[in-house]
Amino acid sequence: MEGAAEPGNLAGVRHIILVLSGKGGVGKSTVSTELALALRHAGKKVGILDVDLCGPSIPRMLGAQGRAVHQCDRGWAPVFLDREQSISLMSVGFLLEKPDEAVVWRGPKKNALIKQFVSDVAWGELDYLVVDTPPGTSDEHMAAIEALRPYQPLGALVVTTPQVPPPGALVVTTPQAVSVGDVRRELTFCRKTGLRVMGVVENMSGFTCPHCAECTSVFSRGGGEELAQLAGVPFLGSVPLDPALMRSLEEGHDFIQEFPGSPAFAALTSIAQKILDATPACLP
Repeated sequence: MEGAAEPGNLAGVRHIILVLSGKGGVGKSTVSTELALALRHAGKKVGILDVDLCGPSIPRMLGAQGRAVHQCDRGWAPVFLDREQSISLMSVGFLLEKPDEAVVWRGPKKNALIKQFVSDVAWGELDYLVVDTPPGTSDEHMAAIEALRPYQPLGALVVTTPQVPPPGALVVTTPQAVSVGDVRRELTFCRKTGLRVMGVVENMSGFTCPHCAECTSVFSRGGGEELAQLAGVPFLGSVPLDPALMRSLEEGHDFIQEFPGSPAFAALTSIAQKILDATPACLP
């Protein structure tokens, strides 16, 4: 139908998941990275779009710093992390001349780059596109949602494109009340923008001693699950503090592959399985 949004480079993407939080420092990039790795190890083809333009940490977490982005016949080719091209990545970190260069841009320039990431990156066939976002409910979030939303209003009529499903949101919090309060506002943002909330993840939920296996609630516990119950959305799980996970992220290693006996491994793979269960294997 004339006027309908063209899916373009998103035509081969089956599911889109935005990782959100109203607060910084809760581990959105950690959850985005490990969710993508867990989905990949479940046999899925995954892309990661890093739209945290001022803090692009995903390339380091995946050991991809210094890689170059190349042009192809359909726009930009994403950075592939393996020979099988089962996991791909796009981040402003690949476009900076120096890794410690600051992105000092006003809103319109940020929004234009986010839209370009969506429209001009040749993602190819993906089961999941995981979108790591900055904290809050800023212009970048609106730009990402508008670019990723697979429809546009035509007067009173909304035309959908079946090739690209509506994006879903995975909301990350830490247990303490300050974080939960900010994330509550993020859930309101999701409702106002029409994002489907796939669930809440509570990160940094206790520390399990590697010697005696006792779990200590460093930052309180249970705030994420209580928030999910109050908001009427699924609670996907709690991820404990884990030195092995932190070390893997610092060194750009695959935590899911290297530490299957870790408590964080069990939590992250369980969250990934719930995402798999909540999304159909193929499009209608």
